[in-house]
Amino acid sequence: MSRYARQMIMPEFGETGQRKLRDARVVVVGAGGLGSPVLSYLAGAGVGQIAIIDPDSVEESNLHRQPLFRMADIGKPKAQAAAAAIAHYNPDVCVTAHAERLEPANAAALCDGADVVIDAADSFAATYTLSDHCLASGQTLVSASVLGFTGYAGGYCGGRAPSVRAVFPDLPRSAGDCATAGVSGPAVGVLGSLQAQMAMNYLLGIAPSPLGIMIRVDLMRLSVSNFFFTDAGEPAEGLRFISASDLRPNDLLIDLRSTNEAPDPVAPQALRTQADQVVNVVSNAAGRRVVLCCRSGLRAWNAALSLRQTGHEDLALIAAGPA
Repeated sequence: MSRYARQMIMPEFGETGQRKLRDARVVVVGAGGLGSPVLSYLAGAGVGQIAIIDPDSVEESNLHRQPLFRMADIGKPKAQAAAAAIAHYNPDVCVTAHAERLEPANAAALCDGADVVIDAADSFAATYTLSDHCLASGQTLVSASVLGFTGYAGGYCGGRAPSVRAVFPDLPRSAGDCATAGVSGPAVGVLGSLQAQMAMNYLLGIAPSPLGIMIRVDLMRLSVSNFFFTDAGEPAEGLRFISASDLRPNDLLIDLRSTNEAPDPVAPQALRTQADQVVNVVSNAAGRRVVLCCRSGLRAWNAALSLRQTGHEDLALIAAGPA
């Protein structure tokens, strides 16, 4: 037990706490900038079972903020490369790698049996998909997002706290990502470390519970703040993400991605159009569900809001990625 001696000496850990970590199962969605510190610290602390879900491969542009990986990992699936790094880091941890995209159709199976689900994907679609699943299943969700120098981490669901939808019922009209707006490596590291600590606090039963708390970090202004959202009410309805496998024969499917983004549509029957033309395209869609598809889910979400204003209520979203 010398590996864990420096944490076991703390009264919040001890032998009992270490056994709790050893017996815990954590699912980490995303092995990138947030996932790297999450995985490193949870594995280092001795969390017994960790599942990693990530569809991407390691790129050289990842290395400034994803210290789990090395130059030799470039081109390898992130989930498998991260699992290999953890195996060298702490052989006591049982790690499983899933090199696939988290979607509504597979969320329940991938998160089955998890004591904590960690959203480190930094994806609108993944966040809302995981939140919807965890609210229904009663599992605890720790989610974070970071861009530039700022970000936040919060604890949701778990049968005791509101979901992400209760705090963020709507997406922003526009948003950047790491590829277009940039991100500070240390900022991602701080937020990922916060996620790991919040997950461990929950597993150890440390008070106050991280559920219902959001921590905001601004590393440009060197400020940290938090607020409680335990009283936030769940929205009566919300736009839902589905998988392509959930499409119905009568759905009106609209793919908002350009042919440069995705040469092939999400399904053969999909109509191609731009977000500002959606209202005209679905003018005769009475009695049919309208399913809107884009890369991240943001354009589809905003297009769906426009359709709601014209009376369309049966709507669903697909975040299909770039291709």
